Amino acid sequence: MPRLPRISLAWWILIGMAGGVVLGLWAPQWAERIEFLSTLFLRLIRSIIAPVLVGVLIRAIAGAGSMGALGRLGWKSVVAFEIATTLALLLGWFSVAATRPGDGLSLGGASGVELPEPAGFVETLQNAVPTSIVDALARGDVLQIVVFCFVFGIACLSVGKRARPVVDFADALAEVAFRYTDYVMYLAPLAVFAAAANAIAGGGSAGLEGLAEFTAVAWLAQGFFLLVVLAGGLLAFGIPLRRFAHHMREPFLVGFATTSSAAALPQTLENLQRFGVPRRILGVVTPLSLSLNMNGSTIHLGMATLFIAQAAGVDLSWEQAAVILLTLKVTSKGVAGIPRANFVILAAVFEGHGLPMEGLGILLGIDALIDPIRTSTNVASHCAAPAVVARWEDPGFARSKRPDAAG
Repeated sequence: MPRLPRISLAWWILIGMAGGVVLGLWAPQWAERIEFLSTLFLRLIRSIIAPVLVGVLIRAIAGAGSMGALGRLGWKSVVAFEIATTLALLLGWFSVAATRPGDGLSLGGASGVELPEPAGFVETLQNAVPTSIVDALARGDVLQIVVFCFVFGIACLSVGKRARPVVDFADALAEVAFRYTDYVMYLAPLAVFAAAANAIAGGGSAGLEGLAEFTAVAWLAQGFFLLVVLAGGLLAFGIPLRRFAHHMREPFLVGFATTSSAAALPQTLENLQRFGVPRRILGVVTPLSLSLNMNGSTIHLGMATLFIAQAAGVDLSWEQAAVILLTLKVTSKGVAGIPRANFVILAAVFEGHGLPMEGLGILLGIDALIDPIRTSTNVASHCAAPAVVARWEDPGFARSKRPDAAG
């Protein structure tokens, strides 16, 4: 007897999303009765935010290698990453600010947390520094946790080998936290079903249009980054686009099909060597890129945050937006190259800034539609960064068609 094909979690989430939309349109009175399904799921997600932040941020910073060993390649890589991720974050934020796809949704305002009045620079700086990391973890203060982990990670990096047990613990904590998240994700289809039903019941067909518009804007923003920002940067450094595209086609398609930039890593390394990037550059730039250069994910984080703020009717001031963007800028460095890792980072940002956690279910429902192009943008960024650094190191790089994989 032939076995039935297994349905993936992404498909179950899409099915849950579709069922929630139907229920919200045809039987909105039932939406409120099943809201507890979404609440249970969100409580489980909130319980893992602090361990994820501690694990991934310390691992990303302390695991970058020794400060002395990184040297010139290290700082050139970081400069390239910071420019790219800043442009990606601003592109995602302003694409939603210009199109406002969240106006059609109705999420009932912030999740029981009033956004504070804009604080002055000195007060914001003081509030970002924790007096106790235990207190910050207990309160879920994302900005304080990020500041602590950033300084702690640099301290581990400077100590060197003696900090190895601490870094190993952070790495293990991150792996366990993401496995915990994998288990929680089995409840995602039910949570998405409930969240979609509530959102559509409140906003009607306008809510459905808002979700479709957000998905379309997400694809356009990712495409704009690939064709204008990334390709423009490669041209500015004199890297031949046709040869680059030929070598990067395989890892790009693997990322699109698997929605995992980590799964595309072997093809990325192999094709970059064929393109002529020396191994000594690949050995430094590529591992850093996997943690610090997730441009597709960074675009999505900016888009998703402002989209949910619009859906909740939260009017962010410039000061509040600046703090949120800074938080996203730092937390995006810890995004793992696995499916739905963005979801945990968004949960942390929403929790820390009073945005409705119910919006996570909505975002998760359409995530499978956006994830392929978002992951492919991440992979393209991982391919572009070593080529840019190689050209920065050697002005003659990529001018000859003969690869120099030996380095």
